[in-house]
Amino acid sequence: MTERLTRYVKDVEDYLKKTRHSSNGEILEHLQKKYADVSATTVHRITTRLVERSKLSLAPVAKGNVMRFDTSSEPHDHFLCSNCDMLRDVNVADGIRPILEQSIGDGCSISGNLVITGLCKKCTMELKI
Repeated sequence: MTERLTRYVKDVEDYLKKTRHSSNGEILEHLQKKYADVSATTVHRITTRLVERSKLSLAPVAKGNVMRFDTSSEPHDHFLCSNCDMLRDVNVADGIRPILEQSIGDGCSISGNLVITGLCKKCTMELKI
C-alpha cells in the first residue's frame, strides 16, 4: 500500500505543478483517470500532508467555498475571476498596500495576501458578445 500511495503523491504533486491551483475534487478527478479506485479520502490525506510539510499552501477558495491549494510557497497575491473562478498569482501588494492602508486610515496596517477580484480577459470578451 505504501508504494501505491507514493505514486498517488507523485501524481498529485505533478498535477499541481501544472495547474498551480486546484481543489481536492479536481485532483481526485485527475487521479481517477489513471487510478479508478482512488478515493476522496486518499486525496484529502495527501493534500493535508503536503500542506503540513509546506509543499502546498491554501489558496483563495473557489465558488461554493471549495478549498483550493497553491503550489507557490512564496508570499504572493491572487487575481480571482468572479465569473469563471480562474485564479492567477500576481504580485501587487508592495505598490497597493500603502495606498490601501492610507485609505483605511487610523494607523491600520494590512497583513497577509491580497485577493483582487474582477473579470478575466476571456470572460470580459464573452460578456461583450
